Amino acid sequence: MKVASLASGSSGNAYCVESDDAVLLIDCGISCRELVRRCRAVCIDPRRIVAAVFTHNHIDHVKGLSTFHSHFPGAELFANMMTADAVASVTGVGESEFSVFENGQEFEVGPFTIKAFSIPHDVPDPVGYLVRADGLTYFHATDVGAPLDSVGVNLAEADIATLESNHDPGMLTASERPESLKRRIFGDRGHLSNDDAAALVRRFASPRLRTLALAHLSRECNVPHLAECAMRAALAESGRGDVVLRILGQEAPVTVC
Repeated sequence: MKVASLASGSSGNAYCVESDDAVLLIDCGISCRELVRRCRAVCIDPRRIVAAVFTHNHIDHVKGLSTFHSHFPGAELFANMMTADAVASVTGVGESEFSVFENGQEFEVGPFTIKAFSIPHDVPDPVGYLVRADGLTYFHATDVGAPLDSVGVNLAEADIATLESNHDPGMLTASERPESLKRRIFGDRGHLSNDDAAALVRRFASPRLRTLALAHLSRECNVPHLAECAMRAALAESGRGDVVLRILGQEAPVTVC
């Protein structure tokens, strides 16, 4: 299994999982042209994308979908019912174009077995994913409002994980962002802080976990070394200094593993 982040942050999100010459796209929040360029930069052939799955309808996760779908019509689109309806209203891609699943129900596409699990965020029925292939399990959860046990039990299954580490609470508090936006981000349907992400990993990461990527870092209210330090401390406390840690960014693709 190969995992790559094409873009991660509030300006656009897209991630790839590759197995047996097939590629699964998670979210499509960058332009199709940029998606193709970044796939090639991490040695992924975009023509091998067999399906795209969606976590939720915010524009930074779906804004490239319409053009992507017209250029890669063979890639099947998957979302739960409420997400499919919400993404359709944002992108113009018809709801009927989606294969609809129920959260918690496994489905297969190509070499991938996929299961969506509910996460807390301020949109209709947002999800994270477990993706299984090659005997490995990949966990994907961004835009997570709170470090719930229900998210953690899915993290416990992971060999490879991408987890939101959005903000440093002190930086967010001191920022010039409107108070309403601060309350949204701090809220239970907003975004995980560095400390929240670290606490989730400290409690739930199993001995299986070998690679962890920190995602959706805020440009204004976080810096990579703060996210990294918080997570490395949590891993050290858990005796897991062996876990490979990646920090994902907005401007360049990153091969996670």
